[in-house]
Amino acid sequence: MSPLIKIRSERDQMSAVERRIADFILDNAQLLRDYSSQQLANALGISQSSVVKFTQKLGFKGYPDLKYSVGEAIARALNGDSEEAATRSNGDTEESLAGNLWWLKSEAEEATRLINPPQALLAVTEAIGHAGDSGKVFVIGLGEDDVHARSFALKLSLLGMLTVHNFDTARMIANASAAGPDDVLVVFSEHGNHPALCKISRYFHERRGRVISVTRHTANPLRALADMALLVSAHDDRPYIQSLLYQSALQHLLDGVFVRLCEADAVRRTRWMANLERIQQVLEP
Repeated sequence: MSPLIKIRSERDQMSAVERRIADFILDNAQLLRDYSSQQLANALGISQSSVVKFTQKLGFKGYPDLKYSVGEAIARALNGDSEEAATRSNGDTEESLAGNLWWLKSEAEEATRLINPPQALLAVTEAIGHAGDSGKVFVIGLGEDDVHARSFALKLSLLGMLTVHNFDTARMIANASAAGPDDVLVVFSEHGNHPALCKISRYFHERRGRVISVTRHTANPLRALADMALLVSAHDDRPYIQSLLYQSALQHLLDGVFVRLCEADAVRRTRWMANLERIQQVLEP
């Protein structure tokens, strides 16, 4: 695993000083070989011990080990052993732009995979599966978040799960009044700070249902309220690229949950095929 991807995936959970170190390394990866731990500390105005503790917290023996690992990753990229070299290109051709975006998406998806351990995905899958088999799955997302919420709700419905999807907060509050202890609410909110969604989550808890949040890998109110969380890591200095990375990584994460739901139960797979056939018959002229 690339040390740069590891740093990026864990950045949101770092302290302020650690984030400064992480950002410097990510922005100056090719120059890191020229910096000693003391020079890096001086450049950031921090103590040398802070740099050493940062590297050890990431699982490296020390700063030289981190510096060597970063240099090795960049060398592999420049030698063509990975698509990481695409991000170093300053070309503006169609091929370089496409390759760059492809690699950035791959990096975001890998970082997202790292911050969602298998046991966490298993817990989310089992919670949704149990609610779909014996209760209801409520799904909500506002604005752009509703694009993924709507798609995910449709997939659950095709598996034969009773799914209640809404993008109107007032209607979702009304729908949630019918929630019970076997039900699950999946809340999509990139930044996790929408007051209405937090209030709906609290109300759902009052109905003894469980809440699954889908947000960025940041500390946010919605994630704090949730019983379980799906987290997305996607970063870029360009807002329009960062949005694409978030959407791509989120879709990949949701696809993984959907596949787990399918592979966990043959009955669901049968329902999926049957429902697809019915829809095709309806759509045929």
